[in-house]
Amino acid sequence: MLKFFSRSPLGPTPSDILDQLLNATPQATSMAPRDCRGIYGLVDHFGKLRYIGSTSSAAETFYKRIHQRHRTGSETTSHYFSRMYNTGRMWRERNDPATKVDGDVAKKLRNAFIADYCQAIWVPLSDDLDISGLEAQVIDLAPLEVIAWNRRGMEAYDEPRDLVDLVIDRLKFGAAERASIDRQYARFRGGATVAQSLSEQVVCGSFSFPKGPFRFVALDVETANHDRASICQIGVACVRPDNSIETWVTYVDPQTSHWVFTSLHGISQKTVKGAPSFAEVFPVLKQALEGLTVYQHSGFDRSAIRAACADIGSVEPDWDWQNSVTVARRAWPELKGNGGHGLASLKEFLGLTFDHHDAGEDARAAAEVVLHAERV
Repeated sequence: MLKFFSRSPLGPTPSDILDQLLNATPQATSMAPRDCRGIYGLVDHFGKLRYIGSTSSAAETFYKRIHQRHRTGSETTSHYFSRMYNTGRMWRERNDPATKVDGDVAKKLRNAFIADYCQAIWVPLSDDLDISGLEAQVIDLAPLEVIAWNRRGMEAYDEPRDLVDLVIDRLKFGAAERASIDRQYARFRGGATVAQSLSEQVVCGSFSFPKGPFRFVALDVETANHDRASICQIGVACVRPDNSIETWVTYVDPQTSHWVFTSLHGISQKTVKGAPSFAEVFPVLKQALEGLTVYQHSGFDRSAIRAACADIGSVEPDWDWQNSVTVARRAWPELKGNGGHGLASLKEFLGLTFDHHDAGEDARAAAEVVLHAERV
């Protein structure tokens, strides 16, 4: 399992790496190597490979990325074990002070469940290789079923109750802890859906948006096709005065049957079934971002908002638009002609962790670019 590819002139091919992933023996997440990095896969409780990622940041090892981040990290970002098992008695709503005590117990249960019943595989690579670039090529070659979690392509699992019961017994949960997770289950079933736990929230017909104050926000959209008005997902990363980031994401029904970019972002007509239209989302977004500086990474996102507004007969909002690409060019001029200032290049250069072409993830990445540039 810890066989490194040799530093041959040609290097490992994406098909070589994919073949190793598909034929590797899954191991417990706690067994992930602490001293190397490369490309890895996450295996669900059924024993199925469902996600391919990489430790593209030089600061992250397999152990840190898999066992510490994917298993114990936030349910609302790109920590996929946490996200896919944020369900049933293991569910919590992040940063909800009213349910924090119960939510912490639910998260403890989820962390233990993943350690007991989920696994991972990994292919170590030399640090001098373009790990992020190889990851993208491996994902392009991979069968759809083994990247089902990538780009949020699957809903969270139903709770595996029998297995969860075994974990509860192993942890020796007492009456108070069992009552906590039962309350979390009731909250989960009583309207806190899986989509809501990912901040894709529709509450009683209105959209729950994070409450400020915010220093600035970053906005990103995904579209169904080449028509910029065909917005199918909107993400807003809200940066608080302490520089913490809270991300709001919603699917949007573009009301079209013409889908071109599903292979890029994983969103389809089926994904947005039942989602609000842009006409329903826009009033909430307009009010929430009024008076704020709004960063986009390139000019696409503003042009998409403008086109979608025109499509519903509305005027483009008078937001203070700024461009994080411009900020990045000023902060790191050495990247010109050396990877450029796109999010994929900055991901590698700054050691960012996010899934490209997810509106919430890309918005958060753009906000992080601005924060990094401020330090420069």
